[in-house]
Amino acid sequence: MANRAGEDPRTAGLARDWSWTEPTVWTARMLAALEQGVKGGKWYSLIDKLQSETTLRAAFAQVEANRGCKDALRRVQELLDAGYVHIVDADLKSYFDTIPKDRLTALIDRKVSDGRIMTLITNFLEEGVLDGEQEWTPEQGTPQGAVVSPLLSNIYLDPLDHLMAARGFEMVRYADDFVVMCRSQEDAAAALAVVQQWTAAAGLTLHPTKTRLVDEREHGFDFLGYHFEAGKRWPRSKSRKKLRDTIRAKTKRTSGQSMTQIIADVNRTLRGWFEYFKHSYRPTFRMEDGFVRRRLRSILRKRSRRKGSAKANGADQTRWTNACFVALGLFSLQQAHAAVCQPSCR
Repeated sequence: MANRAGEDPRTAGLARDWSWTEPTVWTARMLAALEQGVKGGKWYSLIDKLQSETTLRAAFAQVEANRGCKDALRRVQELLDAGYVHIVDADLKSYFDTIPKDRLTALIDRKVSDGRIMTLITNFLEEGVLDGEQEWTPEQGTPQGAVVSPLLSNIYLDPLDHLMAARGFEMVRYADDFVVMCRSQEDAAAALAVVQQWTAAAGLTLHPTKTRLVDEREHGFDFLGYHFEAGKRWPRSKSRKKLRDTIRAKTKRTSGQSMTQIIADVNRTLRGWFEYFKHSYRPTFRMEDGFVRRRLRSILRKRSRRKGSAKANGADQTRWTNACFVALGLFSLQQAHAAVCQPSCR
């Protein structure tokens, strides 16, 4: 099969409708079928491709890369910088629990007619839920925690992606979390009307109080763990609470571990949290560093038979200075931010 210059031979002649697929999946027979035309635009034999080691390894490599969440955040920032500050902050109420199963399978059936694949998907959708000693099968939705649930949920929202793009709206979506970004309040209102109409027709519900129109310069909005407002971003309240709850669990005053062991455990949490939130507004890191040190000083107070917890300002800061924790190897969010921050960092 002849290829044009620069083309991947595995995907030469690939029909536009299927160009999104992983190149390693395509066999010579499949490429030949594309050249001749796929009957009805569907694939009738796919289970062997699903089971192949090459396909499974390619799928694992994509999951391991973990590249889409940050791409979505990057796109939001680009659009804000370009003046798209009028936001449709949408919230799908109980999305995973309310996806109509019959409509979802019909959507998949437009491209896939391999009965074995469809049976496998149906088995996932009909998975029972164990509530105490009782088991029941939900009439709607995809099973929470099932490996295929994110894929199925993306498939169901894919028509909305195409509709918004066709209408000229800038929608950024990751799983069921999405925002529509506009240059004017009028455009945002029009975009919300389109989303409302589509979700109603798709059997989904927009949360009546959490779905709103906001001006990022005045009120801000949450997206994928971040809060965006007035040209800056920082971890949303729930993200900060989750971090602090995790740190509290690892720094109990009654802990029998050595301070070195406790700090090593805390560092694992801090490094992971920083990797995701390192583009936050600078004061974020100073505040969280202070919280971590107060927790550690409270442990040291108890071990030195002093009552009460460490305060933000007090003798404990002199007794156990910041430098002491640096010497013990405590990861500093503030210092890590300073090391990676460019002059344009907010």
